[in-house]
Amino acid sequence: MLEASGPGAQKTQGQTPDRQLVFVRNHFHSPVASDRSFSEKEKHLKISIFGLGYVGTVSAGCLAKNGHEVIGVDPVATKVDLINSGRCPIIEADIAEIIALGAAQGRLRATSDVELAVRETEISLVCVGTPSQLNGNLDLTYIRRVCEQIGEALKEKDEWHTVVIRSTILPGTMCSVVIPALECSSGKTAGTDFGVCNNPEFLREGSAVKDFYCPPKTVIGESDSVSGDLTAQLYAGIPGPVIRTDMRTAEMVKYSDNSWHALKIGFANEIGNLCKSFGIDAHEVMNIFCQDRKLNISTAYLSPGFAFGGSCLPKDLRALAYRAKMDDVELPILNSILASNEKQIARGVRLIMDKGNKRVGLLGLSFKAGTDDLRESPVIEVTERLLGKGYDLRIYDKNVRIASLIGANRDFILNKIPHISGLMVDHIDAVLEHAQTIVIGNMDPEYGDVPNRLRDDQVLVDFVRVPGVKRGADGRYEGICW
Repeated sequence: MLEASGPGAQKTQGQTPDRQLVFVRNHFHSPVASDRSFSEKEKHLKISIFGLGYVGTVSAGCLAKNGHEVIGVDPVATKVDLINSGRCPIIEADIAEIIALGAAQGRLRATSDVELAVRETEISLVCVGTPSQLNGNLDLTYIRRVCEQIGEALKEKDEWHTVVIRSTILPGTMCSVVIPALECSSGKTAGTDFGVCNNPEFLREGSAVKDFYCPPKTVIGESDSVSGDLTAQLYAGIPGPVIRTDMRTAEMVKYSDNSWHALKIGFANEIGNLCKSFGIDAHEVMNIFCQDRKLNISTAYLSPGFAFGGSCLPKDLRALAYRAKMDDVELPILNSILASNEKQIARGVRLIMDKGNKRVGLLGLSFKAGTDDLRESPVIEVTERLLGKGYDLRIYDKNVRIASLIGANRDFILNKIPHISGLMVDHIDAVLEHAQTIVIGNMDPEYGDVPNRLRDDQVLVDFVRVPGVKRGADGRYEGICW
């Protein structure tokens, strides 16, 4: 249970102003607004919810309050009896009153009978626990068991039924565990005889009801559009974007969110520990930090790609690490950043070497597009390592070429890396004519058409994600982390 932010969206015709529906059909496609209207939002669904813990109980109560008919399902008789008597099986702000209201109005009841619950509803939400095993992996015992039980019930049901997994599961679990268990037990086929969706929750304990009604986003990973449409109806009238995508992406979103939140807490604590050693008010520092919504609390720097470089980030991280060491302050998160950056450089080199071609062309030598700054450019490190292994290189970067003649980096280029400057060419064409493997090292717009200019014997390694290009089955394009 936690929350995060979702990608931007466009308004859909027929929506309320604060409700957005976004379709993301593939992992990296830009969001496309649907023309589907939410005129059906008054329709009340018949819902079964498996697992009456925090997520299940809050979901059951809130959906019943919204007018849906809800059946809670749990093998623990005490939880079932509590719900049926209008009492709440968990301690959570506001939910006890909501449960009592739902039971009193006849919209919320509970049972241990799986077959009855599936037979009398059209959509099932699975909210059972996925606890950690000793080795850190998830224990999927409850997920598998519930899916088998639902599958047995589906065997006897002719009407379409949609199964929605709300439990937190690792990417691939829908396809490797959930769907096989449902299909094997039911004798039916997902997407043809019944629907499947992944719908991660973003509820925080202590504010779960508030988060249900004001979520940062609603994410639906769908196996088919019919099931996606039905799942979206659960949240009709609730503010925030609805993002519809594939199931693996939906599974991964929750882990990205929770990892980011954990990282933020650890980062803030390390800054706080360092500030205390400096005699600085850490809360004042972080208050100012958080007011920067352009670079700090934003999408800036949160795009997967190659390593960072330049005159600021590496230098400042080293200086901070040195000062912390002098003050005996341990910074495991901050000290791991440069090591992680080095791993990304090594990953890039390995990706190039794995292509098996000795003639390599590098497009972009500076640490980012639009600059001639070569200080701690990760592409220079890649170049050095490839040269050391005997690769035949050609390099093109218009800004660095100009700088070698008149720029501020002239001395650095001619005196510090003369062995590299001698490999530079004046035109992209010279790189494309020479290389078997082409590497795009920064996001200069000049390189945007390169994927369309490859010969049949050439492959492209992309460090920056050139817009509109995807990895194909022929293996001629590969991104560093996509």
